[in-house]
Amino acid sequence: MEPIFLTRSQARKIILNAAGLARKAQFGEGIEAVYRVIDHLGFVQLDTNYVVERAHHHVMAARIPDYQTEWLAELCEDGRIFEYFTSDAGYLPSRDFSYSLPVKEAFATHGRPATPAETRMMKVALDRVEREGPLMVSDFDDDRLEASTGWWDWRPAKVALERLYLEGLLMISRTRTFQKVYNLPLNLLSPETDLTMPAKKEFARYIIRRTLGALGIAYVKELAWRARRVKGNLVKTELEQMVAEGEVQLVKIDELKGAPLYMLSDQDLDIELSKDVFILSPFDILNVFRHRLKDFFDFDYQIECFVPAAKRKYGYFSLPVLYGDIFIARMDAKADRKQKVLIIHNLHFESIDLDQITIRKLIGALKDFVLFNQCRNISFKKSNNETYLKAINKGLFG
Repeated sequence: MEPIFLTRSQARKIILNAAGLARKAQFGEGIEAVYRVIDHLGFVQLDTNYVVERAHHHVMAARIPDYQTEWLAELCEDGRIFEYFTSDAGYLPSRDFSYSLPVKEAFATHGRPATPAETRMMKVALDRVEREGPLMVSDFDDDRLEASTGWWDWRPAKVALERLYLEGLLMISRTRTFQKVYNLPLNLLSPETDLTMPAKKEFARYIIRRTLGALGIAYVKELAWRARRVKGNLVKTELEQMVAEGEVQLVKIDELKGAPLYMLSDQDLDIELSKDVFILSPFDILNVFRHRLKDFFDFDYQIECFVPAAKRKYGYFSLPVLYGDIFIARMDAKADRKQKVLIIHNLHFESIDLDQITIRKLIGALKDFVLFNQCRNISFKKSNNETYLKAINKGLFG
């Protein structure tokens, strides 16, 4: 099949529409919109960083104007979504549960072998959950033999519970304070859940369809990412076959040379953007593959919480700010929940001229973001454009 030729502008529209960012409320409102976002994207990454509201809630609030943080827990309790660690930790629709089984099998068969002590502790932990019901790490005695050496130096009970979770013998839910609760799958899954292990070909095609549905246009490395834990997966082989069959289309983008690009052949090309402003999480589906931001949006972005403080350019937790199909700024923010103030340590604007309409929409997005973070006020510490900052302050405070 001959490739289809697209401009970068067309490609951006396809990518933003696939991400659910072509317009506000693209998936509607209310708890059903939350489910539709997860069902469409196939995976919404979860993150524990609480500098501002956690990433999974942030992803939803950017797309759903009336979003309530308890809705994710309600969908989990109803058995419509579940949490698991596929490529990363995240929420998935329960109708895709069987496609998590190859990853669980990979953890069980190709992960680091359990030590005899870990195996014994896993049996103890599983027996207790079966007898007592859902348990947390704190329900086990502190069985650490030596003092902790750091964040990832888990005590044996934690190691055992996590192995049981990754291998699929336990599932997790969350408390209101975001702590994990370990439970048996039969207590969390609906009776209709498909528990059949998919064939390798079926799994690969699922990964390709799901990833292209969420990304719109993708390189092979993004398609392979979601299946990276499953050794010997057939993603690359099945991708070539799906191109030959006409289900997947090769794409050529103006000015982009190098690795092949792909999209689904039934992809809608007639997409209009609403030119809304979105303040996005670093872990949003649009931002997790940084090279895509550079290739398609000319936006050189890195989340700097993983960068030594002395080497940070924009701040610890810099949030990309999107207007239409252009990234106009990045905002290093922190919610002071005691004082109810959203602190903007650095509002760095890109080298783009912004008109009054754009500034007004940015002000609206900032107001929404303040409320979403359960704050009442906003404080700016630094910006590289005092003119824009002055206009924003005037629009916010009069």
